[in-house]
Amino acid sequence: MADFVLDPAFVATSHRVVDLPLCEARLQDDARYPWLVLIPRQAGLREIEDLDAADRRQLMEETVRGGVAVRAIGARLGLAVDKLNIGALGNVTAQLHVHVLGRRRGDPAWPGPVWGHSPAVAYRAEALTAAIEAARDALSV
Repeated sequence: MADFVLDPAFVATSHRVVDLPLCEARLQDDARYPWLVLIPRQAGLREIEDLDAADRRQLMEETVRGGVAVRAIGARLGLAVDKLNIGALGNVTAQLHVHVLGRRRGDPAWPGPVWGHSPAVAYRAEALTAAIEAARDALSV
């Protein structure tokens, strides 16, 4: 994993939470949604098919854990999660990554997609700290 370099777009739009066995987990900087991005720490990945079978299984396990963490973020911040959305889009940032996003009825983009809906609303310092702590606690289990 020494050749892994995080795309600068992730640095600009998210905050590091923790390294899991395969992925770097990052909190998307949009306070309206509990939202993690999981980025496998291997060089040159663009598609899930670029991972070997064991790493694909690990990505699925980390995605499930990410869902637990997203629900924990939502609970800590008072943003109940009605539905988890999981996606590996990569149209803007080609580096392989998986979004794990908590949605709730009545959120700003409900029921449509969040991508392209409206500009992100950055976390305030206290909420950012609480969200990262909630995610770390859930992911460390």
